[in-house]
Amino acid sequence: MNFVDKLSAASGKNRSLLCIGLDPDPELMPGVDLLQFNKAIIDATADLVCAYKPNLAFYEAQGIEGLSALKQTVDYIPDMIPVIADGKRGDVGNTARVYAQALFVTFGFDAATVSPYLGHDSIAPFIDYADKGVFLLCRTSNQGALDFQSLVCTESSGGGQPGEPVPLFQVVAQRAKEWNLRGNIGLVVGATYPQELRLIRRLCPEMVLLIPGIGAQGGDLASAARYGTDERGERAIISSSRQILYASRGKDFALAARRAAQALRDQINHHLSVPPAS
Repeated sequence: MNFVDKLSAASGKNRSLLCIGLDPDPELMPGVDLLQFNKAIIDATADLVCAYKPNLAFYEAQGIEGLSALKQTVDYIPDMIPVIADGKRGDVGNTARVYAQALFVTFGFDAATVSPYLGHDSIAPFIDYADKGVFLLCRTSNQGALDFQSLVCTESSGGGQPGEPVPLFQVVAQRAKEWNLRGNIGLVVGATYPQELRLIRRLCPEMVLLIPGIGAQGGDLASAARYGTDERGERAIISSSRQILYASRGKDFALAARRAAQALRDQINHHLSVPPAS
């Protein structure tokens, strides 16, 4: 089963577009180790999500033990639920090939986030794994996204006429659409930029969008649900980490995480069921 099919199956079974970012921060965790923490969160929420997304930095910072916990976490997640490696990899082709092998073969992730800044040859080793998902950074959720992603380009892209100015993130979306010959490319688009999210969805109606930025970053959930999904209310992954993981810092952290995840999933589904204002 390829990534898109696996995502669709998990989303349908759990009635969910929610992805939980498994980002264990020892300063916030309630006195358990990384693997114990992750297993408790997974056990409490596996019926509520469409995917899990470990951010690799939280594991790399813990050295060999952290990487071991990462591998064991990926193996522990139920097979029906896709797992996204949030590492934002991006390097020259030869190095990208090894990065792709590490994430997709060694660790067994179903998808990965990748920076397209170095161009097609830097992402080709990832998309060559036709059954894996590759999410290109397009319009990221952070404030610094404005530094480069809004820069105006005059090359024809995004459906524009030659010489028509378009922002860089729109060029990325258009290139991703052109490169998506295997149907396994998606885009990372932050909920903190709802109008850009709406535009990218129109440009790439069939692509899966990974949407971070709700919760701690202040992205609008209603806009993420309505603008980020396709015409069937699908092909979107709405990610939340801290809001769920640290709903409680006590011994009841797993139960609190379940309650937070269920509330967020149900809110997403509610927004999908309400017709947009005319």
